[in-house]
Amino acid sequence: MTGLEWVQRKLGDSKACFSMFRMSPPMFHTLHDLLVQSYGLTSSAKSTSVEALGMFLWMIGAPQSFRQAEDRFERSLGTVSNMVNKVLKCMVKLAADIIKPVDPQFRTMHSRLRNPRFYPYFKDCIGGIDGTHVPCVVPNDKFVQHLCRKGMTTQNVMAVCDFDMRFTSVLAGWPGSVHDMRVFNDGTTTYSHVFPHPPAGTHLSDSTFGSLLLNYMNVIFFADVGKYYLVDSGYPNRLGYLAPYKGTKYHLQEYRDAPEPQGKEETFNYAHSCLRNVIERSFGVLKMRWRILHQIPSYAPHKQSQIIVACCALHNFIRISGIGDRHFARCDRDDNYVPRETSENQPDPEEVEDESDLMNEFRDSIAYALLNRS
Repeated sequence: MTGLEWVQRKLGDSKACFSMFRMSPPMFHTLHDLLVQSYGLTSSAKSTSVEALGMFLWMIGAPQSFRQAEDRFERSLGTVSNMVNKVLKCMVKLAADIIKPVDPQFRTMHSRLRNPRFYPYFKDCIGGIDGTHVPCVVPNDKFVQHLCRKGMTTQNVMAVCDFDMRFTSVLAGWPGSVHDMRVFNDGTTTYSHVFPHPPAGTHLSDSTFGSLLLNYMNVIFFADVGKYYLVDSGYPNRLGYLAPYKGTKYHLQEYRDAPEPQGKEETFNYAHSCLRNVIERSFGVLKMRWRILHQIPSYAPHKQSQIIVACCALHNFIRISGIGDRHFARCDRDDNYVPRETSENQPDPEEVEDESDLMNEFRDSIAYALLNRS
């Protein structure tokens, strides 16, 4: 059986297609047509575009090695490499168009924020930011700089996502030894032109936080600090980025089988964590589907980064396709479901100091409002 015949056979069986290519047959065909029509995926005298896409998805989903692809598709190593690189190049182009906010001005409030648990307290929140470590094989001369605090070689990848679990920014390539803030600063400065910065407030600056919190007859008024992302304790509390209280339990698993949150800090952190887990859930679905992210083979560093970005682009494509998907469906049924792949091989965040008095006061205002709500 030729490689093309094998791919076509799997496409004729929904269960086998999902097992091999990590998506349904309709999803595969929709993706193939998009890559052909808009991103330059072509057939050649030696192979078709369908076979090339099937090979690529099979290799990053299982994952499978070049040697295994050589055997399964009955192709030379050179042909396998050419086919994979051809699809990867198209995926990187797709990523540039699909990994970005649907609404760059963030004018629409997501329906999740209208839940009484979160409204009006987090009404200007636009998503979450976090880093994730992706294990990878690196040359000996790059071993130390890629060694993370878990004792393995990784890339430290920063991602931004919205409340629909779509990635709106991804920065790959930093070695695992660097702090999350170094990746964050690179993403917001060096790549400022593509980073989805939160729109600033219109009438407030760091020097005017004195009137931020007005509490009169149990009515809480929130000042306009602009839109903001939720971040964990590895990032500072600053304009545009709302962090939890440091030194207080935060992650949802810490609240399970425990007493109700006590005091303003625990109450705030619990609500914050319930919302920010969207980025953790997104990472979990990403790694659950594309298992090459459990350890990327010893490709060139730039190709390892491209594979990470390509996986994120596929994640977004599946999410926005309108075609049902079992992994996203599981998350949609349970807002608190976080795939175990999220936390595998992940070091705990290194806490940093908060920076903005304005955002500290703003956080306090939300915390008091949550604590005193009826």
